[in-house]
Amino acid sequence: MTEYGPRPVDRSLPTEEARDLLTLVRDLAEREIAPSAAEEEEAGRFPRATFTLLSESGLLSLPYAEEFGGGEQPYEVYLQVLEELAAARLTVGLGVSVHTLACHALAGFGTKEQRAALLPAMLGGGLLGAYCLSEPSSGSDAASLTTRAVRDGDDWVLNGTKAWITHGGVADFYTVLARTGDSGARGITAFLVPGDAEGLSAAAPERKMGMKGSPTAQLHFDGVRVGDDRRLGDEGQGFAIALAALDSGRLGIAACAVGVAQAALDTALGYTAERRQFGRPIADFQGLRFLLADMATRIEAGRALYLAAARLRDAGRPFSKEAAMAKLFCTDTAMRVTTDAVQLLGGYGYTQDFPAERYMREAKVLQIVEGTNQIQRMVIARHLAGPESR
Repeated sequence: MTEYGPRPVDRSLPTEEARDLLTLVRDLAEREIAPSAAEEEEAGRFPRATFTLLSESGLLSLPYAEEFGGGEQPYEVYLQVLEELAAARLTVGLGVSVHTLACHALAGFGTKEQRAALLPAMLGGGLLGAYCLSEPSSGSDAASLTTRAVRDGDDWVLNGTKAWITHGGVADFYTVLARTGDSGARGITAFLVPGDAEGLSAAAPERKMGMKGSPTAQLHFDGVRVGDDRRLGDEGQGFAIALAALDSGRLGIAACAVGVAQAALDTALGYTAERRQFGRPIADFQGLRFLLADMATRIEAGRALYLAAARLRDAGRPFSKEAAMAKLFCTDTAMRVTTDAVQLLGGYGYTQDFPAERYMREAKVLQIVEGTNQIQRMVIARHLAGPESR
């Protein structure tokens, strides 16, 4: 590292405890995650041991209540932890975000008995979760899902297919949205399904351009039976539960996007400080300096945007519009910054000898998951101008 190369992010944190937590996370990421990230992503290896370590370290439970084994950290802190993890390896940062999303329905809408019985193991017992909303024919139009749950005595029987499931086939539990009533949003109910449930199977993982270490797969429910004690919230409340979870999940994606962008900027800074042409570091050339300045400015703006939304959430205020804005801006920023990082490295940026090309491939998916950026624009516009005319 040169004097003007990459350096740790100077973070604004609410407590000394939070500052110590971020130091711990950064050290863990640098020691246990980043060194093997490129090799494991190229090989498509899922880092289950890393998630076990994160669980043992209390990092899979940060925003949840201490009485159930959570870290009881504000979202303002939790999201900055995600950013550090994603900067080291997006598969890990995004995986923590998805796990947190999968716990949301039980933590927020489960009964006290359900939370006491199930949540501690989900938060700190080495388990890993997944979230099942999308289907092959219902992505952005999630309310049209067709996976069905039919009441049979004290049980529910689930049949259907879910698609684009992060951790599909490797998760220990799945939060599943299924139709229990008529068509539309009001006929959907949430269930917590064990990963080893009879009749549950996963297709082969999708072959993706990035995040090869994170399995994304279809899940097939063929007569999967769960007790009514695994129903989360009221019958017909599932779509509202899903939307509440997605508002928080979008902030997780925003933080991960800033982490990837920061990693790309750090790579570019290190390279331009060391690479010499015409007798001096290429960081001396004004065209490249301006590009670095623009990259850093976008990252800081994205970080400020997701933190502002997180502080609204922590204060118990509405934050849906701000979450959509953060997801939109931060993921577009990640795509722009990673593309610029490849350009700054020139031919080397296009090779696997440097991580810039991997960051660029990974950034693309963040503009798609948990609501495409076109959907985010629709959400923001509805808050500004009301629902569209029919």
